[in-house]
Amino acid sequence: MKFSLATLVFGLVAISSATPQNQNRPVPNGQCCVANTSLKQDTCFVNGQRGRCVPGGNNCGSRLSCVAQSNLQCNNVIERGRNLCRARAPGGGLFDGARIIQNLGQATVN
Repeated sequence: MKFSLATLVFGLVAISSATPQNQNRPVPNGQCCVANTSLKQDTCFVNGQRGRCVPGGNNCGSRLSCVAQSNLQCNNVIERGRNLCRARAPGGGLFDGARIIQNLGQATVN
C-alpha cells in the first residue's frame, strides 16, 4: 500500500480536529460561561471571536466571563492546561474575579 504525503497530512488534521475542546464540556457562546460547568481558561466564543473563560471582565455574577482573545493578557504560566489569561480592566490592570491586579504574577491560579 502506498500513501501520499497529502493523505497522511489530511488524516492527521482530521484526527487533531476531532479532539474535543474543553474536555467535552460545552463551548460557551456569549458574554458569560456556563455556570457550574465551565472552568478557567476554557475556550469560548463572544461576538464571533474566540476567547477564554476567565474570572471577571463581564457582568456575569458568579459565572466566569467569556472574553475575546483581543481583550486578554496572557503569559506562560499554565492554568488548567492552557496559558494563564486575565481580562484587561478599563483604566489599567487586570480582572482577577472581584479584584483588580496589576500583573499576572498576582493572579489566583488554580
